[in-house]
Amino acid sequence: MCSNKLIRFSMCRKAYSVLFILLYGLSIQITHAAISNRSKSLGNKSLATTSSTSQARFLSQGHTYRAVVGETLTLPCEVENLGGLVLLWRRGQNVLTAKDLKVSTDERVNLVNGYNLEISELEPQDAGDYVCQISDKVNKDQVHTVEILVPPSVRAVPSSGQITARKGGAVTLECKASGNPVPQVSWTKKSGTGKSLARIGEGPILTLERVERQQSGVYQCTADNNVGEPATVDMRLDVLYPPDIVTEKSWIHSGEGFEATLVCVVHADPQPTVSWFQNSFPLQPTDRRSMSSRGNRHTLVIRHVMQEDFGNYSCVADNSLGRSKKYMEVSGRPGPAEFHSAPWSKSPDSYNLTWKVDSYPPLQEVRLLYRKLMMNETFQQPARWHDVILTPSSRPPNEPLTHAMSFTLRGLQSGSVYEAIVQAKNRYGWNEVSDIFQFYTQRSPSDPRVEEMEFVASSTSRNKSHNQISSFRPILLLFPFLLILQLHLHKWH
Repeated sequence: MCSNKLIRFSMCRKAYSVLFILLYGLSIQITHAAISNRSKSLGNKSLATTSSTSQARFLSQGHTYRAVVGETLTLPCEVENLGGLVLLWRRGQNVLTAKDLKVSTDERVNLVNGYNLEISELEPQDAGDYVCQISDKVNKDQVHTVEILVPPSVRAVPSSGQITARKGGAVTLECKASGNPVPQVSWTKKSGTGKSLARIGEGPILTLERVERQQSGVYQCTADNNVGEPATVDMRLDVLYPPDIVTEKSWIHSGEGFEATLVCVVHADPQPTVSWFQNSFPLQPTDRRSMSSRGNRHTLVIRHVMQEDFGNYSCVADNSLGRSKKYMEVSGRPGPAEFHSAPWSKSPDSYNLTWKVDSYPPLQEVRLLYRKLMMNETFQQPARWHDVILTPSSRPPNEPLTHAMSFTLRGLQSGSVYEAIVQAKNRYGWNEVSDIFQFYTQRSPSDPRVEEMEFVASSTSRNKSHNQISSFRPILLLFPFLLILQLHLHKWH
């Protein structure tokens, strides 16, 4: 455009000057506009801030509260900048308070420490949502949820707590529990001392199948929800069953002029009627014979026993569900012999056997039988019985009933096992044969103790083998490593 240097320089300088002036003016205008807009923005923000600081708002937050019935609960509602606005507490459609005025007629509801709502003596029906509300229709309502915890309570079904069942049948025990949270229900059976035993069931219903008389008693239902103390209720189960008789002794030893006592223990429900019989004939009280009952224990006492009092007796129990009978014998015959000697003999070829026999009349004859037991590792075979007839001596005056006797057996084999029985006779006859009594003779010093030799030999052999294995143990432990080394050497080769 500029053909020579001077013209080009002059014209370009003018063009640059104009361009600079235009850009500078534009920048000033932009700067002023920005400053103006900034000022307006700051002004508006200041107004907004001033407006927000004067607006009412909640400082507290909604929450879920759990309280036990009967306690006092305070629900917070803290606000700022309330100004001329009204704060309401309501529950559903019912208004409880308006600003600082109480609207509810419930004396348990009050405002405390400003606008906090206090509910005293809480009841189960107090559970629900409570709303704290500002009347500006801008703030969101603040909601508190109240849950009332109720301790457990329990009642029996039926309310009498009495249940009756027949032996062999099924029975159901039930109790109903209430509370919040819902209680857990368990069952226990009380002992005779009134203390509860281990748990026997869970849930409100306890079913017992094929009940026996021993299951009669008091059952306890317990409800627990970890609020306060557990609640309990007792239920009594009565099992109806026919009589069940147990005799203290089936054989009663007595003598003429002495006394005999017969006892039978009767369990039954309903209460039974108990009768006594001798040789199938019913007995009635006399001047020598008395009958008594104490609880389940029924007793027949015969004083100054006579010859005709000996024989078979029976105890008979009846109720509406059945009959039971047990037999006993009153006898003048001697009682069974009881051995009192030690089982180990002090001699290799003899043994002193001692025993006692109860008999009111004097003993007339005693029979002793003994035999050797032939035993080895696989079987035992008894030898024949040796029979010894003894004539008892008169008993000491201070022992009118017990006869103490002894007899020394001789010619026995050393290191052997023997067994013996005794039977005694008085003027009423022979008694029952005694239980078998075993005794052992001592080994003779010359007898080899084969068992001990075998034990020592086996122990010696076992120890020797153990020592041999122990001596080779280091080599055995090194064997796997030697084998691995051998394989590696072969591979390298």
